[in-house]
Amino acid sequence: MIQELLKSRILVLDGAMGTMLQRYKFQEADFRGERFKDWEHPLQGNNDLLSITQPKAIEEVHRKYFAAGADIVETNTFSGTSIAMADYHLEDLVYELNFESARIAKKVASEFTAKEPGKPRFVAGSIGPTNKTASMSPDVNDPGFRAVSFETLRLAYKEQVEALVDGGVDILLVETVFDTLNAKAALFAIAEVKEERNINTPVMVSGTITDASGRTLSGQTAEAFLVSIDHISLLSIGFNCALGAKQLVPYLETIARKTHIGISAHPNAGLPNAFGEYDQSPEDMANQIKEYLDKDLINIIGGCCGSTPEHITAIANIAKDYRPRNIEYQLSKPLFL
Repeated sequence: MIQELLKSRILVLDGAMGTMLQRYKFQEADFRGERFKDWEHPLQGNNDLLSITQPKAIEEVHRKYFAAGADIVETNTFSGTSIAMADYHLEDLVYELNFESARIAKKVASEFTAKEPGKPRFVAGSIGPTNKTASMSPDVNDPGFRAVSFETLRLAYKEQVEALVDGGVDILLVETVFDTLNAKAALFAIAEVKEERNINTPVMVSGTITDASGRTLSGQTAEAFLVSIDHISLLSIGFNCALGAKQLVPYLETIARKTHIGISAHPNAGLPNAFGEYDQSPEDMANQIKEYLDKDLINIIGGCCGSTPEHITAIANIAKDYRPRNIEYQLSKPLFL
């Protein structure tokens, strides 16, 4: 049981999928593959689609992260909802995208677990925030307008969750939360699937602090974000993306003082340079993450934008010498109220 494992050691999450896929320099024809060669809409940039058209590349990325020291890899499904896939007119492909992504990751995880039974590998189903927000209007002239409803989000997330579960994920990770209402729709969908199937897949939630204001895009402080979902039974809560490791420290400190469940962090490899690229070295990133460990802040650590297997190796090498922060799970808490 992963809850028990988290009490004994710090678990290492993988790094960025997108950063690794950029190394392949895939062009439009690569995204299309044979199956979508005549698709009437552009597909370049749809990384989730690569689980179908370039599955070997996705498998290779997972394998590199596990070899680098990761205990958990995320599925290639960050944009795997009908809402996000509408940009490519691929809404009907959502179930297959998520199922195949989960299947590929689970296949690689099982291979590594078989080689090292004492170090089991896990797959987290990546559930991104979508490209719409339920809490704010995208039109400054109409503050009451919403581009998406809670119900639409719930249904989209439920389709994704069902496919991820069918594909064999061990964890469901609601990540890069910029709008907690979107996240609650995802958590509601997860609760429905778990109840309907009588399963108890662990759930991680990871928000994103968007800038130096210390708030999510929808205006919550780190503490408010925690309080708004604290009634839910979670494996962990934490933060990822937007900021580098150093900038995340005060927000991790805030939630560490307020919760007894696991805390996760997968920051960016520093902040982007003038060209939008991340150039923080693995050693620098690991040294900054050492502050999390020295302050007893985390249970799960990994990397987001700009991070690579080299970053994960450096992080894993430092994390192995530390004990995780003390945690206490209230298993009687409902997933959702």
